[in-house]
Amino acid sequence: MKGASDTILISGDIQSGEVQREDRISGSLYLVLITGVAALGGLLFGYDTAIISGAIGLLQGHFMLSAMATGWAASSALAGCVLGAAGAGYGSDKYGRHRMILLSGICFLVSAVGTALAPNFTVFILFRIVGGMGIGAASVASPLYISESAPARWRGRLVALNQLAIVFGMLLIYMVNYRIHLSGSLQWNLSAGWRWMFASGIIPSALLLGLLFVVPETARFLLMHGRREEAERIAQRTGADTFDEILEAEEQRPATTKHMRRVLAIGLTLAVLQQVTGINVFLYYAPIIFNRVNHSGNAALRQTVLVGAVNVLFTILAMAFVDRVGRKPMLLVGSFGMALCLVAMGWAIMHEISPAWLLFFVVTYIACFAFSVGPVTWIVLSEIFPSGFRAKAIAISTAALWVSNFVVSQTFPMLDENPALIVHFGHGFPFFLYAGFCIVEMYFVWRSLPETKNRSLEEISSWWGTPE
Repeated sequence: MKGASDTILISGDIQSGEVQREDRISGSLYLVLITGVAALGGLLFGYDTAIISGAIGLLQGHFMLSAMATGWAASSALAGCVLGAAGAGYGSDKYGRHRMILLSGICFLVSAVGTALAPNFTVFILFRIVGGMGIGAASVASPLYISESAPARWRGRLVALNQLAIVFGMLLIYMVNYRIHLSGSLQWNLSAGWRWMFASGIIPSALLLGLLFVVPETARFLLMHGRREEAERIAQRTGADTFDEILEAEEQRPATTKHMRRVLAIGLTLAVLQQVTGINVFLYYAPIIFNRVNHSGNAALRQTVLVGAVNVLFTILAMAFVDRVGRKPMLLVGSFGMALCLVAMGWAIMHEISPAWLLFFVVTYIACFAFSVGPVTWIVLSEIFPSGFRAKAIAISTAALWVSNFVVSQTFPMLDENPALIVHFGHGFPFFLYAGFCIVEMYFVWRSLPETKNRSLEEISSWWGTPE
């Protein structure tokens, strides 16, 4: 009988282990599903942000734009991004992370239709600002949603999934723009081609809105609003950090102004530095930059597609390493590589060397950014802030990021075409300027940024001297 009893116990242990393993697999798949849907907000973020790259030259010709107006056409969406990001913090806390992603999808859809049908430049700008509001809201809500849903051991990779969706969205629109550009003559592109580029955003916008019906709210948000049973069920389903740990943190949430100022200063600085290192100049103006040495619209657009592909590839590599190597080492190495490439680019443009060399420097710069500053900045912003302050702090930092993006995007054409600067630097001055900011980022990360690898959100919050 003893042997039989032992057999039964062993059998029960095996069955229990199998059930637990199946539960873990089920939870993992569910987590990937809901974070994947949330990351579609990131895809639209990238798609709608970079759509201007293939259309900017056509818009310049269609509306007869000056250098300042060209900068406004490229950066007007960023004004909307500031508004969307600023409002997303309050909205995420009051209405939920899920609803803010839903609202961003609606803004994307309205913008796609409005810009495609715009009868004049003013109407075009208004709808670009609406799209920018969607980008700004998504840039806050999507990484916030993912970071609150993911367990500590996966958080870096899953938040980086949002960055992968962003750069894949960029690559997708680069290819769409290139295909549309080949569909007709220059005259057709000037009159109608650019409209089809913007109209193409209707499809991914509708996809996001449809899939959001299968995505729940985050456990942390539900707990903040007293919906404990729902929060516990979702936390168990996704395999997030233990519900008891989340609950304890929420019950001890008070924070001092001193510590909040410190962590907010870190978030703001990191967000601004991501932009002033020049990345969006290449994402928005790549065809114009390549035309400096190519003198061919088709070649410039093909090279822009290559830039997008490299962006995707190295973001995937970042996902593989960020939870192993850590955030801080990747930021330091990436910033140094970006600085070298920017100096080389400025030199190459000044001396009008072979297009192949310029392309090499641009692609290497994009690779360094995609492996480090691109995804890691969003990861750090999504995890360093305490829970009760997280949505607002991410919104403030992201709004600062978009303001910086706006300034860089608006000023690049003016710096690039400034006669006094051209006399001394050719068209290379902006790249030397951005290289200087890369050095500033290295120093800041080395001196001020803590390492957050493999730490729960509650553990990270305790570093600032306050419980989450």
